[in-house]
Amino acid sequence: MGYDYEIEYVTRNTYEKGLNEAFWQFLIIPENNDTQELISWNFENDLGMVNSVSINGLGFKTVQVRAKEQTDHINFRASFKLSKKEINPYDFPLPESVEHERALLHSHNYRVDHEPFLRKTKLTQLSAKYENLFLFNNKKSIFENLVALNKWVFEKLIFQSGVTDVGTQLSEIIENRHGVCQDFSHLFCAIAKQNGVPSRYVSGYLHQGNGFFGDSQMHAWAESHIPNVGWIGFDPTNNILANHNHIKVSHGKDYNDCAPLKGVVYTLGKNKTQYSVQVKASQQQ
Repeated sequence: MGYDYEIEYVTRNTYEKGLNEAFWQFLIIPENNDTQELISWNFENDLGMVNSVSINGLGFKTVQVRAKEQTDHINFRASFKLSKKEINPYDFPLPESVEHERALLHSHNYRVDHEPFLRKTKLTQLSAKYENLFLFNNKKSIFENLVALNKWVFEKLIFQSGVTDVGTQLSEIIENRHGVCQDFSHLFCAIAKQNGVPSRYVSGYLHQGNGFFGDSQMHAWAESHIPNVGWIGFDPTNNILANHNHIKVSHGKDYNDCAPLKGVVYTLGKNKTQYSVQVKASQQQ
């Protein structure tokens, strides 16, 4: 069984005193992987500026647009069609020996192989005060500990938009206990890495038809690597494992690797950007 999705991504940009020159890079195209197939996509702007496509340093497809003429607005619209497989994220056996699994996790070769996602960043760094905020139970498997962490972050934080931004530090998020999906995901990754589990930040789209929480623009969740299993997706914002409702675009060490929009804008006045994302799903027969 599978699902067909149609996604529409729209940004509306206005400039109080006009735009002289700008460069934008969009990281919003769903990837092809074992669970999803991108069937078609289209990207356009209402001023007819030429788009270029390239692969970034992490292997994900990006779209660039450069404006060299004055304008007071520009709107971008992207549409995607893809097919997603039904996913059972629990479909793998637990280890016969928790001790052996933990030994693999802490082995030199394993840590070297996964070093980029054991590395802590400004957005996934726990201060000394919070290093023991959530400690794994050595008698349980890594997966069971990650499921418990997923639930803990879900219960620790309250979803509320407008109280954090892309640079908000974990200490502030932990103290205030409010944030959006990127904050939930950064906290999950930070604690997982603190316990020795390679973890990465994931950006994508969420089909919210089942009442899930997610940002109005794009959703974020985490993936952790389990020895002899592979990468498993965890969505602490909703206390679920990533499934067919999660449409992946990219992953990285934190939000900065996965920002859906980066750019440079030359303008003297204020500018405003509005986002609109719609995800529609239909079950295949």
